[in-house]
Amino acid sequence: MKRVKSPGFSFQIVNTNMDDFSPRARRRSALLTWQYIASLPPSLPVLYCGGFNTQKESTTGRFLLGRSRFFKFDLKKVKELTFFPLFGEHGVVGGMRDAWPNARLRKNVSLVRTFHGFKGSKQGAVEFFKLIFCALCLCWDRQTQDFHVDWILFRGRSLVPVSCEVVNDNIDGQYLYSNYPIFVEFMLPRTVRLLDPPPVQDDATSPLS
Repeated sequence: MKRVKSPGFSFQIVNTNMDDFSPRARRRSALLTWQYIASLPPSLPVLYCGGFNTQKESTTGRFLLGRSRFFKFDLKKVKELTFFPLFGEHGVVGGMRDAWPNARLRKNVSLVRTFHGFKGSKQGAVEFFKLIFCALCLCWDRQTQDFHVDWILFRGRSLVPVSCEVVNDNIDGQYLYSNYPIFVEFMLPRTVRLLDPPPVQDDATSPLS
């Protein structure tokens, strides 16, 4: 990190882009990445972000957020996977936290979906009624009232999400991607000391003057 005094602040970023269509592939991806995260030192803060292509109340989301467990019989041909030793008698469970509900300030909360298919807020009638139907049928957790498929998860007490935003910027109605990005600002621990900013030169002392 720039402008941070020694010994600095260490953390690990894990990025993902899970399968669009196969729930089984997403479960395997979640287990594989969680195996790596679980192998890191417990004191090391971790950011796990990207396109998960599923909602947080799905099997994959609930596992990563520590709300449900995966067992050996949850996946076919599980012996082919490298994380087989992780499965104990009580299964395996993730332990990440979601930056969106834990942030002190959230922006664009009305955008309950991050996928918009380059349409922005101009959704068709089918998408509108589908959203209403999901809202009526889905049993929401009070802390996860969204349909985001793009998440920023984190692990570690030293990471505190201050603000979180669903970014809906566009240029003349044209979007750069089919999904809204998620932007999170974290507060670092008080033990992290920043270097003094470089002095600002006046015009009179500037070498170009």
